Order: sequence, then C-alpha cells, then structure tokens
Amino acid sequence: MRLHFPAILLLLALSSCSQPEASPAGKVNYEHPIPYAPRQYVCYRAAGPITIDGQADEASWQAAPWTEDFVDIEGELKPAPTYRTRAKILWDENYLYFAATIEEPHLWATITERDAVMYGNDDFEIFIDPDGDGQLYYEFEMNANNAIWDLLLTQPYRVDTIRPKYINNWDIKGIKTAVHLVGTLNDPSDEDQSWNVEVAMPWSALKEMAPGARMPLPGEQWRINFSRVDWHLDIRDGGYHKKTDPATGQEQRWPEENWVWSPSGRVDMHQVETWGFVQFSEQPAGAGTEEFMKKKEEQVKWALWQLYLQEERYRKQYGAYTDDLSRLTLPIVVMEGYTFQPEAAVTPSQFELIAADPESGQWHINQEGRLWKSL
Repeated sequence: MRLHFPAILLLLALSSCSQPEASPAGKVNYEHPIPYAPRQYVCYRAAGPITIDGQADEASWQAAPWTEDFVDIEGELKPAPTYRTRAKILWDENYLYFAATIEEPHLWATITERDAVMYGNDDFEIFIDPDGDGQLYYEFEMNANNAIWDLLLTQPYRVDTIRPKYINNWDIKGIKTAVHLVGTLNDPSDEDQSWNVEVAMPWSALKEMAPGARMPLPGEQWRINFSRVDWHLDIRDGGYHKKTDPATGQEQRWPEENWVWSPSGRVDMHQVETWGFVQFSEQPAGAGTEEFMKKKEEQVKWALWQLYLQEERYRKQYGAYTDDLSRLTLPIVVMEGYTFQPEAAVTPSQFELIAADPESGQWHINQEGRLWKSL
C-alpha cells in the first residue's frame, strides 16, 4: 500500500499525542559527484524495413545519428575509455531498434545460455524506463555469442526493502538480436576490430510499462541508458583468461570497466535519475533534424530526487525520516516565474515529498524512489 500526502497527514495527526519528540539532529546535504547532465537523443522513424543481422547497414541506420561516445560510468572522475563504443536508435510501428559498435581488439565470450549473468563476460546493456517513474524498468544484456539476458526490475537495488528487486524469468517476447563480428571470437592469435550488435524490441512488450500502456507519441521522452562491461584479459595457454589481482591472485578481484552513454557518477547503473532522455520523432531518419525539447519539469524532478537522496541519508544517520526540510539542503531551481517550495510528510517508515509543477499539477516522490505527477 502506498500512502499519499493527505493520508500521511491524517496518520501523523492521529499519532501526534503518542509519538515521542524526535531527538535533535543535524543538517544533511547531497552533492552529485559529477555535474548533472543526462544525455539527450532524438530517435527517428525507420524509413524502410530493418533486417536484424548485426550489420545495421540499411539507409535508415546510416542516416540515424550516433550517440556520444561512451564514457566511464563515473564520468569526469575517471579517464576516458580505452576503446570506443557508441549506439543508435530507430523505431517503427512494430519495434524499437538499437544498434551499437563496440571496438575491441580481443573478442571473447563464453556464455551461451539465455538469462545467465551476462556481465561475467564482456557485454552490451540497455536499460529502459518508459514512464520515467524510477520503478518497473527493463534491463537487457548480450555478449558476443549473441546470448541474451532480459529481466524486469521492480525498483532499483538501493531501495531498502526486503522484497526481490528483479523478475529474472520475465522475457521480451518476440525480441530479435544479432551480432556481427569484425574479427575472430576467442582466438588470441590475432587482433580484432569490433563486435556490432543489433536489437529489435517489440512494442507489444515495451508498452506494458509505458505511459497509457501504448507506444510513445511524437515528442514524448523515455529514460534510456546504455552500458558496456569490459574485462581485462590475459592470454595464457592459448586462450583468454580474466586478469588476476596481483595482491590476491583471484580473477574476480580485478574490477571490470564500466563504460556508459549517460554517466551516473558512481559504479551503479540503477541510478535511473541519471539515465539519458530519448525523444521520439515522427520524422523519418534522413529527412531532416528535430530539436530536442528540454522540459521545465525535469528541473523540479531532479530537485525532488536530490531531496529523496537526502531523506535516505538522514534516516541512516538519525534513524528516521524528517518532515522538517530545514534539516535538508534545498536544491536550487532557477526558472523564471517559478519558486521551488517542496512539502514533506513522514511516518516512521515512509515519506512523501511534493513540489508544484511549473505549469500545472504537482510532482511527488516517496521512500521507494517512485516519482509521479498528480493534477
């Protein structure tokens, strides 16, 4: 059960005579480790049929824009990736399409079964939150063997609840995938160039968690991110082996590289608030360009996310959530004609933060990191 703002106030009123005074506590703050700047991409319509063969050589793919080159998941805090990775997105009435080129001098993959933990190999990953509410989002991973892992996340792993966060047996019915290798797989005797992936996800699966349970309308934006896991390899006994940590002699102790499209500032792909924005265009790829439209509401939502993270930090430090926002550091929202004046309500185990939308209605976020709008 989710308690909304009026219900929380009622509970607080009924319990105010019996609840002890909260002990004095200090002020908390949240500073994002890197500048908050989610990537932006305009996704054009495919002008003709797309064959999923890993080569992405149709005219629509050639006309579709590339994303920015991937960066380290920690952004400017870490060096640029050793090898280049970038992606493209298209759509038509049946599928949402993805293509990526992954530069790699040593093509390596050992996993062949579906729904194995794919990031144990070098892999390519797609994350999709259609309605941007921070809950019920899709994760997809694949390796150079064209083995795939698709799962549904109920909420990010950081949410402090005991229930499972993922449904591993959920599958994207009708998905199409392919890998094109520019080089040889699992052969350390030569140097390779890249592995290229192509994915078609049917709207029949994706729209289940989308606004209105439908395909996106022109101009609508989804939260999407890409990740590439790259392991450090040694060549021994005629094969590839994960590099070992010289301090322990253990392979798993030597960390993998995490290179992403939209960096989060931390080694955590499940910070959904940092994912990129993908705007859907009715315009066919190659027929012109469409401007990405920044929405004022996103400033308010990011401010609420910062307060959400502060509430979690406050509870860990002082044992309870707070409705006294003077104990948190109010984010700065610069918007003509708008003043960010959030409200908060708490129970011993829940909180809800509310702020006005710049145009109409209100935005809410609760202790589960669920973000939604009311009119």
